[in-house]
Amino acid sequence: MDALPVLWLYGPPGVGKTTVGWEVFTRLDFPAGYVDIDQLGMCHGPPTAGDRTPEPPDDPGRYRMKARNLDAVVVNQRAAGARLLVVSGVVDARRGVDRDLLPHAAVRTLRLRADPGELRRRLAGRARPGEDISRELAYAAELEVNHADDECVDTTGLGVAEVVDRVRLDASYPSVHNGPSLACAAPGEVLLVCGVTGVGKSTVGWQVYDRIRTSGTHAAFVDLEQIGFHRPAPADHRLKAANLAALWSTYHRAGARRMVVGGEVETAQALRTYAAALPAARLTVYRLDAGADTLRERILRRGRGVGAIDLAGDPLIGRPEPALREVADRAAAQARERAGVCDVLLDTDGREVSDLVDEIVRYQGRG
Repeated sequence: MDALPVLWLYGPPGVGKTTVGWEVFTRLDFPAGYVDIDQLGMCHGPPTAGDRTPEPPDDPGRYRMKARNLDAVVVNQRAAGARLLVVSGVVDARRGVDRDLLPHAAVRTLRLRADPGELRRRLAGRARPGEDISRELAYAAELEVNHADDECVDTTGLGVAEVVDRVRLDASYPSVHNGPSLACAAPGEVLLVCGVTGVGKSTVGWQVYDRIRTSGTHAAFVDLEQIGFHRPAPADHRLKAANLAALWSTYHRAGARRMVVGGEVETAQALRTYAAALPAARLTVYRLDAGADTLRERILRRGRGVGAIDLAGDPLIGRPEPALREVADRAAAQARERAGVCDVLLDTDGREVSDLVDEIVRYQGRG
């Protein structure tokens, strides 16, 4: 089975890996995929007294977990026709990429760096909760020492477009043979929190995941959109479902017994695709609903960056208000059309996130 070319942009937080990786992906004029490596490792046991997100003792940082999941994503992207997979994300500062866990990938790494002073300014400017700037600068220094000979682009003083222009691509990426996409036979509970654009599925889903872990259960979280980036856009959900099954297999082996999934599922046929990919799991679909006024308010706020999560490919941030209003009108119409595509319909108008989380957890406990 031919290996799929993978371009992995790595470096310390704040250097621009996700932004540059996404821009490289969107510029490609042939079938390709993209994934941020952090999206392949959101699996933790219950919080402890000293650590809210404890790491597995044999895999601190979950680098090997992410690599195993990435290899499965490589197989599924190839099956969808990708000729290149662009990956962004951190690597182990000492080992780098765990290539032994990526037998289906031909990995080329590209390190992004920035001078310490500029990196400090970038990290301070984005002011993410819980981010330890000193720790991130120490990680950057380790990369400088341990991976000094790797191919590198210095982003100091450069804008995103200038960095992307410096990312060298191979002359051609030939088509590779497609491989199988397999279902996952692991049992457990899968909670799918769905809804139209702007309804709050990622926010609610993440809080459900956090509540489940706090209650003492090893759990995982997956954002469907983030595991299905492919151009041209697939006509159905098979790529996302195959990747979801692969992630659940890895997470279940790591000890997870519940997986919370956030993402939109438009039709009953799409739901059947996910159910077929997870035949041994108990799948419960929670649809978040909202009225037109609520959706418009939330979408306009997100477009302005208020409360937005910093994720690759966000279709709303920075768009002009007329375009956002069109998105909101379309979302309101879709909400009416899709209200029956679920097991449980939850009205979010005027409700706190914690109230919605309470209801989902209570309902799930009845099963």
